[in-house]
Amino acid sequence: MKIVMANNDRSPVGRRRVLKGVGLAGLAGLAGCAGTGDPGSSTQTTASDDSMDSGGSTDTETTAASGPAMADSIEVWGWDVAAKSLDLVDEPYEDANGGDVSINQIGRADLKDKFKSTVLSGSGAPAASMMESVDAASWVNTGGLRDISAWLEESGIKGEFVEGKWGPLESDAGTFALPWDIGPVGTFYRRDVLDEYDIDVDSVETWDQYIEEGQKLPDDQYLLNLPSNDYDGLWRMMYRQIGGQPFTSNGDVNIHSDKSLQVARILNRIRDSGVANDVASWSSSWFTAFGEGTTASLTAGAWMEGTLKAELGDTSGSWGVFKPPAVESGGSRATNWGGSNITIPAQISEETARRAWDYMAFALGRPENQLTMYREFGIFPALETTYDSEAYDEPHEFLDGQPAGRLFADIAPEINPYRYTVDTPEVTKAINTHFRDMMAGDKTPKEAVDAAAQQVADRTDRDLA
Repeated sequence: MKIVMANNDRSPVGRRRVLKGVGLAGLAGLAGCAGTGDPGSSTQTTASDDSMDSGGSTDTETTAASGPAMADSIEVWGWDVAAKSLDLVDEPYEDANGGDVSINQIGRADLKDKFKSTVLSGSGAPAASMMESVDAASWVNTGGLRDISAWLEESGIKGEFVEGKWGPLESDAGTFALPWDIGPVGTFYRRDVLDEYDIDVDSVETWDQYIEEGQKLPDDQYLLNLPSNDYDGLWRMMYRQIGGQPFTSNGDVNIHSDKSLQVARILNRIRDSGVANDVASWSSSWFTAFGEGTTASLTAGAWMEGTLKAELGDTSGSWGVFKPPAVESGGSRATNWGGSNITIPAQISEETARRAWDYMAFALGRPENQLTMYREFGIFPALETTYDSEAYDEPHEFLDGQPAGRLFADIAPEINPYRYTVDTPEVTKAINTHFRDMMAGDKTPKEAVDAAAQQVADRTDRDLA
């Protein structure tokens, strides 16, 4: 067992413009002869001889007299605290099942580029890799990922995951990833700062109320951040919260709907109120502002606790979290931001794929292992069978003893489903582009959502709803 820190050198992707979304539309003809048939069958077509070295090993072993052969060792790719979480359970896996699992920690953007490059080239892919749900719809019909549906059926664990996680991972051709975590959303806040200015989050129900509370802060103190590089994330979070869908069931563009306009107007009001700064998210300045308390809160998925703990450990005990404000009084306070899965490239050998699946099912399909990752790094499971665990009632030292897990476990089943498609990246680009104009005062909220919708329609040949 080991965790490897990558040097994060970006590999050239090549043929990038062939790709759509995360870059793999039409990949079936480019990825070589990797089979995507029944993964439970030993007669399944596997990748070419050159790709048999992918994923970590060409050596194989048989785990039992009647069991299938599995590779002796595999490599799994992940980023940030997610990779560290996987590393928590690989040694227990090795002790129980044999084999060697190496976790390769790579930066998020670098991992996406590197994975895309290896899948496109047909060689060099790991045995398994993280894949965000927002990217999944762009991958599942490409031929670049292995169908795991037979293994899922054999294991009997599919029904134990939150139902809403499966949509982006499936197509008519099969199921192409195993759910890992979801991102039930909370608003994380600096208790010390809000207490100093008599801001009571328990009294906050809506965004308008939270904006009003933020007026109590002095001019050099901000309630929250509106990062210009992530308007789409804020928009998607709120839009999903009120049941919005970026595409209708028949595929028409729907990001100019009344619900989308509601969200745009709220973001515009936050800007006009002066309670928010605009530091680029995930930058060093962004973390510094939260560490110093000059930005007092942020709304994000449950996974953010682990990130804050890892990056700002000296602020432990100064934080709390509450349900995200509702868009309107009496409205839902449940939504999702982020969430990952683990997928197996189609190019790797059958033995390597079997070992990868064996490890995935162990790490993600067993409550005790998901809870281990949750306790240490706040990775909130999509495995619904964990939600009755007393682990969610345990105090979080970083959050001043608050049992935040129960808050997120209560939110999780209430999250509205969301329709991701191969054109989701076009929605991201359009929202960011035109919301920047809105924030600069060059467009009204109505003009921004209309222009974003038209841009997506033009670039995808879809109709407007």
